[in-house]
Amino acid sequence: MALKDFGAMMKQAQQLQARMAEVQSELEQTEIAGTSGGGMVTVRLNGKGELKGVSIDPSLMKPDEVEILEDLLVAAHASAKAKVEAAMQEAMQKVAGGLPLPPGMKLF
Repeated sequence: MALKDFGAMMKQAQQLQARMAEVQSELEQTEIAGTSGGGMVTVRLNGKGELKGVSIDPSLMKPDEVEILEDLLVAAHASAKAKVEAAMQEAMQKVAGGLPLPPGMKLF
């Protein structure tokens, strides 16, 4: 490989890294909701998976239904987390374009 080719490859890698950082920053500003119980519980996460808010239908606020509420919160969080991970994968695939990555390798 010529030194010129290596320099071009390094420049592309730096551009890719900068674009990935930009996309990660954009995702951090995005809120993604997951719901459960037919929309009775909603959990909102940012693109980093940090909890940003929870909404609970008042009808679930019964002392004898605490376990149901706990299960719905876990399910809503799992839903939101799966959506966050899918959004990250999609965004990173767009950034990487046709960049060949080894199987199973994640971009971040």
